[in-house]
Amino acid sequence: MRNHRSKGPSKGSGRPARHERPQPGPGAPAGAKARPPTPANPPAPETPPARRDSVEEIARENRRDRPPVEWPQGARPGFRAPVILEVEPGADYALLDSGDGEKLERYGPLSIRRPENQAIWPRRLPAALWEGADAVFTGDTDEEGTGRWRFPREPLGETWPMRQDGLPYLGRFTSFRHVGVFPEQAVHWRFMTDAISRELANSGRPVRVLNLFGYTGLASLLAARAGAEVTHVDASKRAIGWARENAELAGLSDRPIRWICEDAVRYAEREARRGSAYEIVLLDPPKFGRGPKGEVWQLFEDLPHLLVLMRRLLSDRPLALVLTAYSIRSSFYSLSALMGEAMRGLGGTVESGELVIREEGADARLLSTSLFSRWVSA
Repeated sequence: MRNHRSKGPSKGSGRPARHERPQPGPGAPAGAKARPPTPANPPAPETPPARRDSVEEIARENRRDRPPVEWPQGARPGFRAPVILEVEPGADYALLDSGDGEKLERYGPLSIRRPENQAIWPRRLPAALWEGADAVFTGDTDEEGTGRWRFPREPLGETWPMRQDGLPYLGRFTSFRHVGVFPEQAVHWRFMTDAISRELANSGRPVRVLNLFGYTGLASLLAARAGAEVTHVDASKRAIGWARENAELAGLSDRPIRWICEDAVRYAEREARRGSAYEIVLLDPPKFGRGPKGEVWQLFEDLPHLLVLMRRLLSDRPLALVLTAYSIRSSFYSLSALMGEAMRGLGGTVESGELVIREEGADARLLSTSLFSRWVSA
């Protein structure tokens, strides 16, 4: 590196050093002024910093060419609310205790302690049981924040064996405090598999299931085990890999499951143009998300468009459309009104409420986890 005190032309000054006097070139007329010598390595022009669009700008660009939502016409479906769907403690999973901003759960053989913003009440169980957890999440307590897992008793790997209604899969410690499964969804999964079994028994026709925001694949695998043809969509290539791994573990790799790594809205738009149809649609969107090509998902701005697309994707003999929403400042009445508008003219019933988990033991409380709204044909 050249020292800034070195002799020679000053970098970028445009003037020679004091002891150098430029002379006119050969053949120059008398009295001509000499031109300063051109530096051997002139500095490159500064490159302006690359423009970085904000999330809002990217989101607006995603929606720029989107046509206005065309709401269906006709009578609204029937309405049931509030509907509270409870998950009871069992062999696969139990909420052992909650309180003081945390929850203590049992996933198969492991007890797991992690943040829970809804648990604003005191704990019931002794501190020793909380301190004896196999895994503890520490770090950012925001829903989308990152942190790490601590294993007080013995080191644990990234995964451990789990089961859901007899279906084997892998629990997984992630940096976003999740463990690869949302146990409160079990009530929706049983509703879905019961509907598949009834339809296959009554009509024998194929049941096609679209699982958007499919995550690590439990809903898709349970649907496939029940006999459905499944399309599983998630924007995360890693999540798709986890879902495929769970399919192999469950012995369901040969079932008719399509694994699609794509932005959910982009995929739904293309499916609608192709005229694809499904009997059951599952929607489990985040509040905010990013697609594999930088697409931005914002629930309040994008859900109406997506829900109307789902209406277009329902077959001429649909069974259900299930929507779950996490960590939003809204109510199930809002989701119910939206679902009712999207399902106009189809008949059936819109059921809306909350998914809750009942604590294990006496004097148990209910922990609310999410809002839901589902349309059912009968």
